Amino acid sequence: MLFDTHAHLNAEQFEEDLEEVIERARKEDVSNIVVVGFDRPTITRAMELTEQYEFIYACVGWHPVDAIDMTDNDLNWIEELASHPKVVAIGEMGLDYHWDKSPKEIQKDVFRRQIQLAKKVNLPIMIHNREATADIVEILREENAAEVGGIMHCFSGSAETALQCVEMNFYISLGGPVTFKNAKKPKEVAAAVPLDRLLIETDCPYLTPHPHRGKRNEPGYVKLVAEQIAEIRNMTFEEIADITTANAKKIFGIS
Repeated sequence: MLFDTHAHLNAEQFEEDLEEVIERARKEDVSNIVVVGFDRPTITRAMELTEQYEFIYACVGWHPVDAIDMTDNDLNWIEELASHPKVVAIGEMGLDYHWDKSPKEIQKDVFRRQIQLAKKVNLPIMIHNREATADIVEILREENAAEVGGIMHCFSGSAETALQCVEMNFYISLGGPVTFKNAKKPKEVAAAVPLDRLLIETDCPYLTPHPHRGKRNEPGYVKLVAEQIAEIRNMTFEEIADITTANAKKIFGIS
């Protein structure tokens, strides 16, 4: 069984054929999917999907790119949703220095507030990091995020940084880029991370794995990620599937 720990089935790209997408995922033995909401519309849709499908769970939070739009009411709403039995994490949160919609100081403040909320409701956090590794690691340390731990989603840093994050009680999640031919860093990370801290994801509809690169990603393709990691680690696909699914259930508290 496979566990897609980060999917955006709440994106408009899936409006036309969601049923077929889910059917294909089930045929590939995808047992669970965490759908991530990161603003009002996507959180609302994620929650709807948890009601529709027993194997779908939600992660709710506020994306750093839109940090400037988050209000106290939004944060209070996320706190309320955290008590829902199918909300398994807070996020995606973090820092994104690629886009300049939200000033860095506002991003940092919203990031810190969400870590504090996660500690209050005792849920792990889902980290989005784009071109901001040093600041993210510093904030995670300062806010003692290790208390709840979490997931470095679609990890793109070095193996050395990955191991630092593991020391801070984080899991490392790999997606489509690990299958790209010239993706040296993700392959090194896949080889270096302790097996009990490894997760897989699609981040669909984005970051589609080889050989479907350039097309819309979907949860069924998480199998390609698992197969690539198995090859890198000289293990069987079944071993990687079992280990990453057990890890996901552990961090998300799913029995």
